Order: sequence, then structure tokens, then C-alpha cells
Amino acid sequence: MDEDLGCSSSRTAWAGTPARAASRLAVETMQPPSGTRRTEPDAFRPTEGPAEESPLPDVLREAVEEACAVIFRTRRAIRARGDGHHRHRRARDGRTAYVAHVGDSRCYLLRDGRIYQVSEDHSLVNEQLKAGAITEDEARHSRFKNIITRSVGFEQQVQVDLMGVELEADDRLVVCCDGLSNLVEDAEILEIVQASDFDLAPGRLVALANDRGGDDNITVIVLRAVER
Repeated sequence: MDEDLGCSSSRTAWAGTPARAASRLAVETMQPPSGTRRTEPDAFRPTEGPAEESPLPDVLREAVEEACAVIFRTRRAIRARGDGHHRHRRARDGRTAYVAHVGDSRCYLLRDGRIYQVSEDHSLVNEQLKAGAITEDEARHSRFKNIITRSVGFEQQVQVDLMGVELEADDRLVVCCDGLSNLVEDAEILEIVQASDFDLAPGRLVALANDRGGDDNITVIVLRAVER
């Protein structure tokens, strides 16, 4: 039986920031179907074959690549200087949720009382951590944690990570930016999502991050898999 995804979200943002402008442009670029997405609407319908045959990964990759090029051209045209943007996009095909990822925003899977980070941070600190140069505690408090190694719009092209998650009933996916994950531990995310009504969880996560300083944009989306 297929799993469907319910969605609840919350966010706070600093108005007028380059990051917010880049975020809005990325969403506007990826939201409407374009290119093959206009001529191949079946790409968004569940497929009966294995996940490897789904057209959705290519659709997601093209959407993020297109957003990257648009943001790059826009920044160059207005001679803007600032950070690149972090971008997730997700789609579902049958029981499989696909995630396209660039930057250090995160996607978590919550299942059976445990939390798993699905995406990998494209950051200097994560590279140091993987190389064994720093500990996890040092990574959490590093003054370099805002330096990212891959972003949407910094260059005209970007390498997009694609992940597929086989869903089970009552799974949760939490998608958030580093404004949340820098201030709220993974275990706390798990605890709040499990203890809260579905519609209230994102707001409670944002509130906790704001209570701890809230010095960056904070966006949280919680998705729930339900049988249909």
C-alpha cells in the first residue's frame, strides 16, 4: 500500500536579507513545472516499477540546477555580493520519498523512536569531522560552522545530492535550515516531534530555536507518511 505525505511547516525570517531574497527566488523557480516537467506530467504520478526507474530524481535534480543558474544570473546582473543559498526539494513516488539537497540545511527521518540524518552537510566543519580533524563537540561549537562548500547560486552549476527514502506508515521527515539545527539538538527534534500534535511541532521547534537566540532564519517542515 502506498504512503502519502501530510505536511506542516513554520518559519521565521529576517526581512530584506540576501539569503531571504535567494530563498524566494529558488522557490519561485522550482515551484512551477518547466522544461520536461511541463511536457511530462506523468513524472509526478506514482510509478509501478522499482524506485530506480522513477523519473522523479531527474526532475528534482533539474529543478535545483535550474534554480542555481537563475540565482547566479540574478546576482551577477545586480552585482550582488553575499552568501549562496541552501536548498532542499522533496517529492514522493509510491512508497519512496526523494530528496534533492545542496548546502547545510538538513533532512531527518524519524522512525520507531529514532532520528536519522538523511542529508549530508556540505560544510567545512563536516569535512573536518569526516577527516577526523575535529570531534563532534568541536564541530558543534566551531566558529567555521557557517562556511559551506556547496550552495545554490554561488556558481552557475552545482552538484546535487539525491536521496531516496522508503517510507513506512507514521514515518516523519523533518526538513530544516541550519537556523534550527545549530541551536536544537537532533534528540530534541525527535522528542518535540514525537510529543507534539502534528500541526504544532514545527512552531514548537522554531520557538525553541528563538528562545536560544534565534540569530538566523529558521524554517521547519514536518512531513508525515500515512497509508492510503
